[in-house]
Amino acid sequence: MSLKNPVDRWGPVSQLLHWLIALLLLCLAVIGLSLDSLPKSPKYFWVYDLHKSTGLTVLALAVVRLGWRMYAGAPKWIPGLPTWQARLATVTHGLLYALIIAIPLSGWLFDSASGLRPLRWYGLVEMPKLIAPNAGIRELARSAHEWLFWVLALLVVIHAGAALYHHYFEGDATLRRMLPRRRQPLPAETPHDS
Repeated sequence: MSLKNPVDRWGPVSQLLHWLIALLLLCLAVIGLSLDSLPKSPKYFWVYDLHKSTGLTVLALAVVRLGWRMYAGAPKWIPGLPTWQARLATVTHGLLYALIIAIPLSGWLFDSASGLRPLRWYGLVEMPKLIAPNAGIRELARSAHEWLFWVLALLVVIHAGAALYHHYFEGDATLRRMLPRRRQPLPAETPHDS
């Protein structure tokens, strides 16, 4: 069995990367949106470091996913899909990839420009600073990080909504192509005539 994407659906590696990144993005959104409401205690800094480390993980996974897509290809479009929908899906996917890479980079840039304590990936590996401390870039990166998140949130809603629309209203395989195949039931045994 090949791990590459067959012509009719996404393969297991693509599915794993898709759903893992989606889950981590959801966690990042919850943590990021709750940071301002947390008191500045040691727990706050633990949560903040978790957010940054998970963001770096998403960045790495997004690069792996993009490389895998270039290597493994993509399935063909669903038969009968209107050209405008295929074009819109292509643009949306491109923007999703760009944002999933740009948001962690802007967070890393914000952290670097802040000039605060070292950024350690899950406390294990110290990450290099992208630039020296700089208040102007710090604010620009912070603003970009927040705005890009909201653009990503909007695109995710559109992306998920389109998949659900195709599943429930068009009845096609758009959503099923990104889900693991169901095991086919064994054929029922037929009674023997005596």
